Amino acid sequence: KLGEGFSFTEGPAVDAEGNVFFTDQPNDRILKWSVDGKLTTFLQPCGRSNGLYFDKQGNLIACADDNNQLWSIDLKTGKETILVKDYQGKLLNGPNDLWISPNGGVWFTDPYYHRPWWPEGHKEIQKVRGVYYLAPDGEIKRVIDDFKTPNGIIGTPDGKTLYVADIQDNKTWRYDIQPDGTLENKTFFAPNGSDGMTIDSEGNVYLTSGKVLVYNPKGKLIEEIEFPEQPANVCFGGKKRNILFVTARKGV
Repeated sequence: KLGEGFSFTEGPAVDAEGNVFFTDQPNDRILKWSVDGKLTTFLQPCGRSNGLYFDKQGNLIACADDNNQLWSIDLKTGKETILVKDYQGKLLNGPNDLWISPNGGVWFTDPYYHRPWWPEGHKEIQKVRGVYYLAPDGEIKRVIDDFKTPNGIIGTPDGKTLYVADIQDNKTWRYDIQPDGTLENKTFFAPNGSDGMTIDSEGNVYLTSGKVLVYNPKGKLIEEIEFPEQPANVCFGGKKRNILFVTARKGV
């Protein structure tokens, strides 16, 4: 156990050096585990960030659902830039998790989980709990509209395949990524939903559903990893990227 006493840990993401950043959303902070084993607070407040991912420029992209936005956070200054604040003139439901392709395109899930920090009377805004694509030029489009509750998302390093979990329907699907960011050839991948997820160098996909479930690229369950607390998200980090970091409720 690397740390404990958090309220709900989420969104682990690894930077170029192998340091891992993760969120403690109820406490509105992003923490950093460095490769030398030190745990520090990187940013507080942080827009109630949930899912995180680093872009090629080294900025930390965050699903900041305090105001239903997508942020880019400068690692040196901690200053945020709002990348997405609405869709077709309406606020998003609350961006949850994201993945960035090699060309800089961003796919993110937008389910609806009612947050205690939202104003009284706040209701679901978008009629669809969708998945969106933010193009490098800033254009945003909805690319999945048939899920009950999209949540975990991860793509392959070559930018050709995207895995997305419908956590409420308890299924994970695989898609072929098109040049314009849209998705085709929806294929059933696993009989489990997932909160966060990651992928290893052999193409195995790691889902978080009660435990960490590892599926090979053909959709066969090859390993189950149990923890004292239910895992919420996972990523590979450390100097060699060979350590699996697991955010599990109050611990990491």
